[in-house]
Amino acid sequence: MRIDIITLFPEIFKGVFEESIIKNACKKGYVDIKLYNLRDYTNDKHRKVDDRPFGGGAGMVLKPQPIFDAVNDLKSDGCKVILLSPQGKKMTQNSVSELSKYKHIILICGRYEGVDERIRKYLIDFEISVGDYVLTGGEIPAMVLVDSIVRLIPGVLGNEESVEHETFSNGYIEYPQYTRPVDFRDMKVPKILTSGNHKKIDDWRKKQSFKKTQKNRPEFLNEKEGVD
Repeated sequence: MRIDIITLFPEIFKGVFEESIIKNACKKGYVDIKLYNLRDYTNDKHRKVDDRPFGGGAGMVLKPQPIFDAVNDLKSDGCKVILLSPQGKKMTQNSVSELSKYKHIILICGRYEGVDERIRKYLIDFEISVGDYVLTGGEIPAMVLVDSIVRLIPGVLGNEESVEHETFSNGYIEYPQYTRPVDFRDMKVPKILTSGNHKKIDDWRKKQSFKKTQKNRPEFLNEKEGVD
């Protein structure tokens, strides 16, 4: 998979992309992530990429020319262009799963008061938000999106069960996990987990997953049919 990121601050990404799972995925060739400085695409002699909004108002808006030129330079057949912005559709595990199936995506990191509306109307395929709050730019959301996508690429995690049974893979919150010791400062692991009865363990985990989802995401359960 190829992921191109257009940003005003490419250096921000280094700490995240040069460690752990993303670093290993890049090294093994599962994903190719490249960062592009938006200022390299501006035709302004001062490398300016923003301007005041028509009609007045606070802040600055990213101009269309640099972003259009950057995307046109990078785009390949079948590529999807994504704008990270608080106005976008809220990111979910299902949407991330769909994006992980594409061979090439381009991420545009918004900044300041946003982007020229013509970018939304005529250039992007998806607009994604990581939550109902405002950040200083699209760089952190882009990191979140890349991390969530890369771990779904077959082979990246090694053990495919890690993806199949984790939180939100089926809409439910993951069941509680325990490890050794069995008794830690008088806090004990549920006996069922040490019983060796895998059928009962599986049933227990399903019930616990339902309870946690019921507590934290009741609106999801209201949409489900046939839940015991």
